[in-house]
Amino acid sequence: MASLRNLRGLRKILLSMRRLYLGWRHGIVIAPGTQVSLSARFFPAGRGSIRIGTHSLVAFHTVVMAREGAVTQIGANCFIGGGAMILPGVRIGDNAIVGAGAVVFDDVPPRAMVLGNPARVVRTDLQTGAFGRLPEADANTQRYYHAADTADG
Repeated sequence: MASLRNLRGLRKILLSMRRLYLGWRHGIVIAPGTQVSLSARFFPAGRGSIRIGTHSLVAFHTVVMAREGAVTQIGANCFIGGGAMILPGVRIGDNAIVGAGAVVFDDVPPRAMVLGNPARVVRTDLQTGAFGRLPEADANTQRYYHAADTADG
């Protein structure tokens, strides 16, 4: 168990270094408290052309692009699912969720969930916390572990 804790610390250091590198080398503005996967890819058009708000999570194999004159922006408390593609000039509002594999061509309103290719709004008026986490997520996790404990014995 101690070795897993060491890996968690190493992962945290690597993610912090990546955030600093993306800001220093590519000019990507990443707010404090934001988590960006090591496998996420960014294609900026210049310094400040990609901006990510505080307490957002950009998952694995996500692609975020920008072009001259079109800033791509991800708001605060957003979740960008694995394999999603955010095209140049898109603005994702605060507390939004982009589903895994979604291709986002148009702006996403605040507190909305978008899915698919092209991404379409499937739910609005979401209440999310840090990293786009839904309030019912904790209750679902507890139900899952309770069911697993009951099944074991």
